[in-house]
Amino acid sequence: MANQKSEAALIKKVGDIANVMAAAGVGFTDYITQLTYILFLKMDNEKEELGLGSSIPEGYKWKELCDLSGTDLVDKYEEILSELSKEEGLIGTIFTRASNKIDRPVMLAKVIEMVAGEDWYMMEGDLKGAIYESILEKNGQDKKSGAGQYFTPRALIQAIVEVVDPKIGETIADPACGTGGFLLAAYEHMKNQSKDMEKQKFLKNNALHGADNTALVVTLASMNLYLHDIGVNRSPIEYKDSLIDTSDNMYDVILANPPFGTRPQGSVEVAANRPEFIKTSDNQVNFLQHIMSIVKTGGRVGVVLPDSVLTDTGATEKVREKLLKDFNLHTILRLPTGIFYANGVKTNVLFFEKGEPTKEIWVYDYRTGIKHTLATKPMTRAHLQDFVDCYCTGHMQDRVATYSAENPNGRWRCFSEKEVKNADNLDFKWIDLEEKDERTVAEVLEDMQAESDGIAEAVAQLKQLLGGIEI
Repeated sequence: MANQKSEAALIKKVGDIANVMAAAGVGFTDYITQLTYILFLKMDNEKEELGLGSSIPEGYKWKELCDLSGTDLVDKYEEILSELSKEEGLIGTIFTRASNKIDRPVMLAKVIEMVAGEDWYMMEGDLKGAIYESILEKNGQDKKSGAGQYFTPRALIQAIVEVVDPKIGETIADPACGTGGFLLAAYEHMKNQSKDMEKQKFLKNNALHGADNTALVVTLASMNLYLHDIGVNRSPIEYKDSLIDTSDNMYDVILANPPFGTRPQGSVEVAANRPEFIKTSDNQVNFLQHIMSIVKTGGRVGVVLPDSVLTDTGATEKVREKLLKDFNLHTILRLPTGIFYANGVKTNVLFFEKGEPTKEIWVYDYRTGIKHTLATKPMTRAHLQDFVDCYCTGHMQDRVATYSAENPNGRWRCFSEKEVKNADNLDFKWIDLEEKDERTVAEVLEDMQAESDGIAEAVAQLKQLLGGIEI
């Protein structure tokens, strides 16, 4: 109970400071980034006081900030961020392209004071990790920042990890890792599988591999794992664009929810670096190709992808054909809208293994007739329990469909090899339920606003692409 109380109290304290920052014009994403830097400095200082040494060079440590105020505090803090961003290893990753977003000295002092009031280094990894996860989730809810695109609901992550079932000793990668949710869940899943010291050492230092091309996210993911006592010497997170990665690294398990849409303007063209890829501008299709290229033969994949991957023609269809030919796409989980921080996105989880062609495909429809909202009815792990039970991890030969002539709305159905071959696409639907809109007026308005914002953003991008061309 003491841990629960202290966790709740610390989460409240962190949240209260966030509210003060917001009132002063500092957004939650900027706040959590600065909190991460300051928290790391404090933990390094505690570690040094315990006689365990420091990994931060002299002149750029926590103690340099303690007696400063006003512009002297801001200047010194900015100097520390600048220097530590040049370091190698864990420090360089945590402070990737670090810059100060709290320019008012009194606000910066408040964050430092809050962090100074706790001993973090010796706090249990589960506790400090839970505190950090809670503020990452709150950050994901901050619609203004768009941070939700980096945050996959933990209930979904847990279910995916459970059925893919990574084993201690295997390597696990997420090439678009966001705040590290999949890697963290995989670690939690594996850590109690063996008490062998070598296996535990491998798990903490060599098993996990994440990458993201957004500096802010690399900082958050690295700190998230570090606070759970993972990668304490070298972060498993890399700051890089996975889609232009031409290394030979291969992994046993891939777990991912890659970004959808087209690549940002100014990005290196994927086809230029990856001539073996079927050429497309769609992020999700390129990530699928990348994942197919880095999973070992016999390796397992669980990846969240939009409906378009299952239905589009052209390049997407060719990638689908390659997937069915070289991989066993044995399971698809159809997901409802309302579970992600981006509204209206229809997604699926594709589960496949490398080395055998696809024959039959099992589909679980957790979409038709299902309504979730982040505010009033968020999806929980319990909502996915029936899917996990039906999946039969480790004994898939025992799968039994809940769909039948007597139960035509059963959510778990097997499509035969012949049905798969004859299908125009992989968007399998069969449940016939009357769709009821149970949203409140506020939720309807919120969804309309989100759609409007999306259209406005698309128009702005199109204008930029056309660059004044007369049409």
